[in-house]
Formats: sequence, structure tokens, C-alpha cells
Amino acid sequence: MTSYASHERQLTSALHLTKRPIAVAYRETAPDGVDQFDGTMPSTCSFWRLAADGRAFYTVASDHYNCPIGSYTHNISLPEERADELNQTLKLMTDIGYLRMEEVPGIPRLKQTPNVVIYAPLGDTPVAPDAVIVSGLPSALMLAQEAALRAGLSPAASLMGRPTCMAVPMVESQPMAASLGCIGNRTYTDVGNEALYLTIAGEHLDAIVDELEIISTANNALLEY
Repeated sequence: MTSYASHERQLTSALHLTKRPIAVAYRETAPDGVDQFDGTMPSTCSFWRLAADGRAFYTVASDHYNCPIGSYTHNISLPEERADELNQTLKLMTDIGYLRMEEVPGIPRLKQTPNVVIYAPLGDTPVAPDAVIVSGLPSALMLAQEAALRAGLSPAASLMGRPTCMAVPMVESQPMAASLGCIGNRTYTDVGNEALYLTIAGEHLDAIVDELEIISTANNALLEY
């Protein structure tokens, strides 16, 4: 059985993380013993901040409605009375030159709409995660990418940008996704300006963590050399 507490300790030590890695899972029903989120948040990535701060909880579709972009990447349809908010947000982004409308069809989305989304610090996750999100310095996150290569995986070569939340559906089809972040994410989370994101597919987490110690030791040896 996978020890996610051990995985969190290994990731934190090897990658010099200052924030807890986040486990995200999609389920038909909420697991026993996990509280439903109570309140409102301005963005989907705001839930990342809560989980990194130590909270374990689950959300339902309506918890994501305040974030038309996050709802889009998570394949959550806005209710009829709010359906135009996505177009309004996209129009603003295109009007100010932030985005071109032809880019929108290329933004990844979850393959299926989740009934509930479970967020937790990795070490406290109540279920196996579908995605694990870490934020840290490029010099540290490179070790996870090298560990993936050593595990025989093929991380994506591209470095993603806006919106940051599209990295989560990306790992439905690849082992990991690196992201520069976006202004929305950096506004609604307290990730530092120097940090990047790495999202790891839950199914490949064991293999990557298993190789991290070897990769860390090898990098230290090369540094001395």
C-alpha cells in the first residue's frame, strides 16, 4: 500500500519544498470522514492554497462557479443563469491582449465532469490522488523531471503557462506537466514569484518518488565534480 505521508516527506526533502504538495482526486461520491467545503472562493486554484495550508476537504460543482476558467478546465458547466460569465471573462482577456480566442480550443479539460473534487495535503489524502501539485524552485523541480526520465517515463517537453489549472487535466494523458503559473494563480495563492509548478499524474507518483533519492545523490556528485 502506498504511504502518501512517506511520499510527502521524500518530495519535501528532495525538492526542498516550502509548501506541502497537494493531492487532487476526482470521485463519484465523497469519501467517508472528509468534510465538504463550506464557503466561497474566487478561483479553483484557491483550493490549492487551502490544501497546502493543511486542510482536507471536497468540493462540488457549484464551489467552482466563481471561476469560469477553472470550471472550463475541470469540465464543469456553469448554470444557465451564469453561463455567459465564461464568454465575458474570455472577452475581457482578449480585449486587453492577454489571450487570443483561437487559443481557447487548445486548453486541456478533464475528460469527464467530476461529481466531487477532493483536495488535501499529499500526506493526509484520504484517497489515491489523480494529480499531485508541487510548487518550488526550478533547480529543485528539475530533479523530479530527471526522476521521471530515470523511471522510464516521458515528461512533456513543453513548459505551460496560462491558465495554471490546465496542468491538472494535462496529466490525464502524460506523466507530468510543468507550468510557469499565471497572474490569476499568483493572485489567489501565495506561491512566490520565484516558484514554478509541477503536476504529477497520481498513477506515476510511486515510480517518480522511488527514483528521487538516486537522482538527488547523482546531482550532488556532479556538483562536487
